[in-house]
Amino acid sequence: MISCHKIFLLFVILTFLTNCQLKKASKSHGIVFLENRVSQLDVNVSNTNDAFRIIGSPHTKSIDEKNNTWFYFESITGKGKYHQLGKQVLLTSNVAVLVFDKFGILKQKKFYKKEDLKNIKFNTKKTENVMTDKSFVEKFLSSIKSKMYGK
Repeated sequence: MISCHKIFLLFVILTFLTNCQLKKASKSHGIVFLENRVSQLDVNVSNTNDAFRIIGSPHTKSIDEKNNTWFYFESITGKGKYHQLGKQVLLTSNVAVLVFDKFGILKQKKFYKKEDLKNIKFNTKKTENVMTDKSFVEKFLSSIKSKMYGK
């Protein structure tokens, strides 16, 4: 006959095994499986209706009327390794850029992965904001106001 200790041990082992997951928990944002969906579109063959049917509505569209560009995003985060103490880590980050001509035909498609996004160079120039510069009178009045209400 099986003893109570063996039954309890068997119950504990089965409980742990049924609660274990082989798949990592992850959170996705944006279009899931974006790379597979973009690969279904063909340059000079597909149009905006095909893109809308296969991928869905774009997250962002270009403002320029001449250049009809659609942007799609996908990001997946998950738990980090043991040395990261379970913090959320960016696992994948994909961006798809689709450029259509004035007739709605796909002219160019670009797909950027997480590794490609590190190589994008940004402009180092700073924009001067003339609107926030105060005139002499505004500076003078603000200094008087600060002296009046300061202490």
